[in-house]
Amino acid sequence: MARGRRLRIGVIFGGRSVEHDVSLVSARAIMSALDPSRYEVVPIAVTRAGRFAAFGARALFRGDPAIGELFRLAAARPARGHRPAGRGRPLDVVFPIVHGTGGEDGSLQGLLMLAGVPFVGAGVLGSALGMDKAVMKTMFREAGLPITRHEVAAWDEYAADPDAVADRMETALGYPCFIKPANGGSSVGVSKARDRRGLAAALRLAFRYDRKVIGEQAIGAREIECSVLGNERPEASVVGEIVPSREFYDYTAKYLDNRSRLIIPAPIDAAQETIVRDLAVRAFQVLDLAGLARVDFFLDRSNGAVLLNEVNTLPGFTPISMYPKLWEASGLPFPRLVDRLIELALERHAQRRTLVTAYTPRRGAGRRGA
Repeated sequence: MARGRRLRIGVIFGGRSVEHDVSLVSARAIMSALDPSRYEVVPIAVTRAGRFAAFGARALFRGDPAIGELFRLAAARPARGHRPAGRGRPLDVVFPIVHGTGGEDGSLQGLLMLAGVPFVGAGVLGSALGMDKAVMKTMFREAGLPITRHEVAAWDEYAADPDAVADRMETALGYPCFIKPANGGSSVGVSKARDRRGLAAALRLAFRYDRKVIGEQAIGAREIECSVLGNERPEASVVGEIVPSREFYDYTAKYLDNRSRLIIPAPIDAAQETIVRDLAVRAFQVLDLAGLARVDFFLDRSNGAVLLNEVNTLPGFTPISMYPKLWEASGLPFPRLVDRLIELALERHAQRRTLVTAYTPRRGAGRRGA
């Protein structure tokens, strides 16, 4: 990289998921935090129809826009002495802030890896594990991390016999319980069921958003969150608490009213804080994450136990989002946090490039004997 040259940062936002609007707010905050003396920002929108619009080029790309445009912007670095093909320089790093399906489930991350461009956040595996709540909880359980009781149902069994699925959820979880799309975010499609009628309605709603649904035991708990930052040696932020304006922290409580409260630091004892921060890092490592994650917990009001809820591998960066607020309270202001995420993306990409991708047999390795 030439000395003093600004890094060219592609910020991808929007998408076809139900979190489209949240993504726009996050992208605006990130782009505002990028120092123009250090970065050249290339905004790349993904429309609700799935088309990519690169504003710098003033063009809407059709056909297979993701591969075509991202490869043009990000792909193969030119050989020494040659100018890159297409308009402008290749992207140095991408900040994919497309929340939800198609953005943080490994799909976009796989495309970026094929394009050979550094990007912020988890790779394909970690993103996929972090998106699927059912598989995520299986990973946590196998690692011995404390979680609530849960039950999973697939669309085909529900379509064949909705009552049988409801019976199984009812027996395993009791009431009240939460029913959620297994792949989703921002609490879209989530319901709290208190009886059989509510359970049936909750299952119908959740299956509108995903082919797999997860039911979880509802406990009387406080909602605790911790932010994680890093690659091989992740660090945990101070701990925060969410006091939702509604019965639980649904989409309305998160984004549509201003009565929910974020308490930083959370009013918990030192031992509980240590447990939360330790579990946050362990959950990050169990899912093979990188860059960033927000880890959500329940603090049982009845006995003070800390239970791991879920991990968000691409948390919001809106003005009310807990992830940047927790790091700000930890001494890392928003602009420096964005800088650090870009540094982590470049570090991980540089490490990947040192790996051998072609096998050359050692001389004499095929001889018999010895």
